[in-house]
Amino acid sequence: VQLQASGGGSVLAGGSLRLSCAASGRTDISYATGWFRQAPGKEREFVAAISWSGGTTDYADSVKGRFTISRDNGKDTVWLQMNSLKLEDTANYSCAATRSYARSTYVGVRDYEYWGQGTQVTVSS
Repeated sequence: VQLQASGGGSVLAGGSLRLSCAASGRTDISYATGWFRQAPGKEREFVAAISWSGGTTDYADSVKGRFTISRDNGKDTVWLQMNSLKLEDTANYSCAATRSYARSTYVGVRDYEYWGQGTQVTVSS
């Protein structure tokens, strides 16, 4: 499967953005999906994850209550709604997918086999 992330941009602190992750290729297979981000000089970190059915979600503590992950398998798309953005949310955001069924959601970089290119989110004051 190929993943295409989009929706990044520049926004003032307190603002909102919605990222999209569109899947193509073997979309007949169900994938759990996650969002990760990487700021300059820092390691890639987990942001949010959703099960293949959409029934289970998981969030990093730093984004709980502000970010919402959702999916529409009919559209082969996963979204990350980001509200109340903070300066520290500035990073390059990537989506990832896994065919594993061992768990509902996955928070580790190594849990995912498929990665899309990143989309930059810049939050300014």
